Amino acid sequence: MSSLPPLPPDSLARALLLASQAVAAVIGGRSLAEVPLAPTGELPATRASAQDLVYGALRRYGHGNGLLAPLLARPLTNCEIEALLLCALYRLETRPDAAHTVVNQAVEAAGRIARGAFRGLVNGVLRNYLRRQDELNAGLQGDEATHWHPAWWLARLRRAYPDDWPGIVAAGNGLPPMSLRVNRRRLSREEYLDRLAAAGIAAVPVGKVGLRLQQPQPVDALPGFADGLVSVQDAGAQRAAELLDASDGQRVLDACAAPGGKAAHLLELAAVALTALEMDAGRARRIDDTLSRLGLQATVRVADCRKVDTWWDGRLFDRILADVPCSASGVVRRHPDSKWLRREKDIAGFARTQRQILGALWPTLAPGGKLLYATCSVFPEENGQQVAAFAKNTSGAQLLAEEQLLPQGDHDGFYYALLQKTR
Repeated sequence: MSSLPPLPPDSLARALLLASQAVAAVIGGRSLAEVPLAPTGELPATRASAQDLVYGALRRYGHGNGLLAPLLARPLTNCEIEALLLCALYRLETRPDAAHTVVNQAVEAAGRIARGAFRGLVNGVLRNYLRRQDELNAGLQGDEATHWHPAWWLARLRRAYPDDWPGIVAAGNGLPPMSLRVNRRRLSREEYLDRLAAAGIAAVPVGKVGLRLQQPQPVDALPGFADGLVSVQDAGAQRAAELLDASDGQRVLDACAAPGGKAAHLLELAAVALTALEMDAGRARRIDDTLSRLGLQATVRVADCRKVDTWWDGRLFDRILADVPCSASGVVRRHPDSKWLRREKDIAGFARTQRQILGALWPTLAPGGKLLYATCSVFPEENGQQVAAFAKNTSGAQLLAEEQLLPQGDHDGFYYALLQKTR
């Protein structure tokens, strides 16, 4: 450890140090979901600054590497210093008016890594970048540097969406909207809009019961959040419960339910007997927490939905939501690490799991019942192609409706296919 004193808790240097640790973990192969962004007790403003640095650096990871490579005499072997430079480059590009401060604070952060051995390198690289910024940006080449996505990812988008792929990429590189779902069991959307206005929070209606905030807010600032008046849920995700169209008294299964947003929405729309499955015990507890906050009840079980004999009592379901594991290619702006951690071969693995889930759940659906297949992907192999093959090869499976939502200003990217069992 360096003998330097601790960094001031409210400093940019502290935020850069925290961010570099998280980004280095992703470079090493870990998901952001597994990485604590900041220790308990960190100042909220410092935590928020670190989060902005992490997400910004990862959204443009290929771009940052493209800028960094010509500035280094040899590739870096210290992941944390590489991550620090990527975070600092992001900050310099987005806050050019504070360039002097950013460089100095990055050097201060470097003093707390590897006993300060890289302070001079960090200072030299960042000052060289400022001198050569226009030249470096003009010289960027390749999809990862210019479009901020892996080449294989872009190739799939270009094949599937020859006209729309630039918009999908632009949305994936942007900031996600923050949308709310009003609990209509408690109040109307108009009534909640009034509460937001009284709290000085601007929002506009989106979807049937949703609201999109003009500026993201901490959940603690949302009127009545702790009391279950409202939930944070993307407007595109709200389509799931609406399409499934459950009615009072029906038996409903949410087969891949964590963290519980779609299950809660189903219970807000109708008085159903809902079973929620989740194979990870930790994530299953999040379902319980969500339902508790909203004052809703369901049977939550830790189980792999594909292993039907471990959780099913033999009574058929009227409605099934199969929100299957997928590449999450439609929500990459919320999870920017995923586009760099995913490999093209992963798509086939997700497709195999999706087929297994559909095949396992279909026998538990009552004749006349409906199953909603859902992903947060934009890749056809996980969506339309998957459903078309299932409908073709499954007797009594009728496709009633299909929606491919592409990410844009109001919502993320989702796919939905509503299937009915005709016999």
